[in-house]
Amino acid sequence: MNMPSGRLHPITLGIREIAEIFGRMGFSVVSGPELEDEWHNFTALNMPADHPARDMQDTFWTTEEPSRVPRTQTSNVQIRFMEEQLKLGVLPPYRVVVPGKVFRNEATDMTHEAQFYQCEGLAIGEGISLAHLKGTLEQFFREYFGEGSRIRFRPSYFPFVEPGVEVDVWYEVPGKEGRWLEVMGAGMVHPRVLENVGVDSNTYQGFAFGVGIERLLMVKHGIPDVRLFHSGDIRFTYGFDQTAI
Repeated sequence: MNMPSGRLHPITLGIREIAEIFGRMGFSVVSGPELEDEWHNFTALNMPADHPARDMQDTFWTTEEPSRVPRTQTSNVQIRFMEEQLKLGVLPPYRVVVPGKVFRNEATDMTHEAQFYQCEGLAIGEGISLAHLKGTLEQFFREYFGEGSRIRFRPSYFPFVEPGVEVDVWYEVPGKEGRWLEVMGAGMVHPRVLENVGVDSNTYQGFAFGVGIERLLMVKHGIPDVRLFHSGDIRFTYGFDQTAI
């Protein structure tokens, strides 16, 4: 009996391609815990105890004491990475990407899931500016989507960066009118974040970004609903060319 060969999930393939592109730009891949304490998930990222992101409508909390959270972004790993490097006596420059699973206590729809994958990026060094962030992301999108892809940067607010931006990509699904889809939040790392881990913000600057991996795949392949990625429907996985992602 001929059995069909196994397939890698499209998210796995997407993570590999993203890591490969950023690897060519000098970024290393690092990882960290999915269950996190408040310091690494919130406080060190310039989100004090009264910040709205800590509310129950946005975050899952454990019942243990002290309470921990399934991480709401992979930014927790940038904090852990910088702390570990400084303990080893390794000063910037740093360049890392952090692909992994994150969790949000929110309603699901065609573009939102309570569990999804994100890739955090962090670059710290001397003389880094917003122009470096923009150039890095434009190069990534050219390599990931191809020449001619349409992207736009919009001013936005995130507590861990200043200034902050959101990045939209033109999104088309067969049979539907195209529209802009937000895929990423980014900006210059807030000086308080650097100081919280012991990096001298007068000497070093940096940028950070967090991109939704499923949304990148939705745009690249014209997928109409993010929930398909976690549906468990093997027909969806087998619909991808394993060499084309």
